Amino acid sequence: KSIALAVVGTKSLGEGANICAAHVDSPRLDIKPNPLYEDSEISYLKTHYYGGIKKYQWTTIPLALHGVVYRADGAVVTVTIGEDEGDPILMVSDLLPHLAADQMQKPAGKIIEGEQLNVILGSEPLEGDGSDLVKLHIMKLLNEKYGLVESDFLSAELTVVPAGRCREAGLDRSLLRAEIEVVPAYKCRDVGFDRALLGAYGHDDRVDAYPALMAEIETKNPAFTTVCVLTDKEEIGSVGISGMQSHYFEHFMEGLCDAQGVKLSDCFANSFCLSADVSNAFDPNWPETCDKRNNSQLNYGVAICKYTGSRGKGGASDASAEAMGHVRSTLDKAGVIWQIATLGKVDQGGGGTVAKYVANQDIDTIDIGVPVLSMHSPFEIVSKADVYMAYLTFKAFCEDAE
Repeated sequence: KSIALAVVGTKSLGEGANICAAHVDSPRLDIKPNPLYEDSEISYLKTHYYGGIKKYQWTTIPLALHGVVYRADGAVVTVTIGEDEGDPILMVSDLLPHLAADQMQKPAGKIIEGEQLNVILGSEPLEGDGSDLVKLHIMKLLNEKYGLVESDFLSAELTVVPAGRCREAGLDRSLLRAEIEVVPAYKCRDVGFDRALLGAYGHDDRVDAYPALMAEIETKNPAFTTVCVLTDKEEIGSVGISGMQSHYFEHFMEGLCDAQGVKLSDCFANSFCLSADVSNAFDPNWPETCDKRNNSQLNYGVAICKYTGSRGKGGASDASAEAMGHVRSTLDKAGVIWQIATLGKVDQGGGGTVAKYVANQDIDTIDIGVPVLSMHSPFEIVSKADVYMAYLTFKAFCEDAE
């Protein structure tokens, strides 16, 4: 869910901490509490999409099932189907073009409805007489592999994410789906003949979270205490006990401060936080959505975003000039290549990060991260050079003594 790590510095926490906060959740399909059903002798899972997605992008791509189930007998079962080479994959079907005349007249947000994101599980019935024999066959397979019964879905947290390659579809493997060349794949792949770009599911925001984690792990004897927070639920507003709107980060820092006899409020007032989240890379296919002068671009380094929000800066933390100056000087001293970023044209739309929730704790906070093409799609694209600059950024802040 969420992880908080710290390397205690030589200076008192009363002088502040250098904090890096990234989120580790990504848009996906979550399984409903009563998900399993059969229709026309095909078994499905009902889903509820998580985060901002274009629903039509999630049909006809290979999907994998991940999660944890708390069984009635108290056992905890980890479920992973669709990642190993020998696994079947799952998928959501779409309407063939020959019959899609009415569908194609709908706006993009309605081409696929949320309730149509039903994941195919299988089509082979259990031997015998009765109804829902395909569903019963699927439950038999799940019981044999994981010891699950249908009611166990009520205490499960299962998600569906992209998987890859030409694979059998359905848990019973009776359906076949051939993957063509350019489709989402669960493994990170080089993109382009020059291999300068990386494509994968979940770059937002793992492409910042991983470099931040590595920088924290590699930090030794810093002047200021360094803190790395990898948080959950950002894609749905940072809510719940594992989101940045809860008090878990405050409790973590309070424990560190109590050990030094320091007031938490004094620590926060003197701390600085990098809200490590991705920005949208300029896409020349849709230049009308962005102000190119102020938009991040691939291969131009890590992107500093003074404010996010939408239209009139709604929901933005809006970093101060002093915060911008501190970031600039720190990165310049470390030889980090950086650029400025804003999220699209003023009235085009917008978005948010965890920055405002950290800033609400009286912590100077600024957004900084890797530019991404096709953000929130099942297969996002980043620059290798930009990812490396992100790592150097977090490393520089962990080692910052000023």
